[in-house]
Amino acid sequence: MATESDGEEEVSEAAGKLMGSPQLAVEDDLREMAKKAAWSVSSCKPGNGVLSLRDDNLDTYWQSDGAQPHLVNIQFQKKVKLQLVVIYVDFKLDESYTPSKISIRAGDGFHNLKEIKTVELVKPVGWVHISLSGNDPRETFIHTFMLQIAVLSNHLNGRDTHIRQVKIYGPRPNPVPLQPFHFTSQEFVTYSILR
Repeated sequence: MATESDGEEEVSEAAGKLMGSPQLAVEDDLREMAKKAAWSVSSCKPGNGVLSLRDDNLDTYWQSDGAQPHLVNIQFQKKVKLQLVVIYVDFKLDESYTPSKISIRAGDGFHNLKEIKTVELVKPVGWVHISLSGNDPRETFIHTFMLQIAVLSNHLNGRDTHIRQVKIYGPRPNPVPLQPFHFTSQEFVTYSILR
């Protein structure tokens, strides 16, 4: 179960249950990776499909239509490094449609997905940050072709779910290959390699 926090989120004392934060704040060394992916969902109501997850509008949402678990599938053409999943959910607006338990799975495709994180949400309002890093401090990201977000249960035993936005972040590549340092000024980058 995820117990970590970015400092932005409120975390209850009861076993790392996430509540959300009103502002989307991510580190500068991360970049949004979702534009490079093909998105699909297990089911949706007409007009509330997968496009509503990516339109940067908090008033729209994806609404599932069917039995649980409800799935959001994110597939990449090549293996990518992923570090953070951020979802926007709002218990005040969506009530029983709000997810309460989410599983994050990764793999090469549908045939070999493995659960890497399970998170419980407590009446979340705002952006919920789910780190994909492992328990080992050297495991800061995962390397995968596919990521799946599975909504396992909703608040108040709701059947269908609402998710308003999903963002996926990976580490920003170093602009200078084989260089362990991250220079910030143009002048340092210019003189960082000897000929």
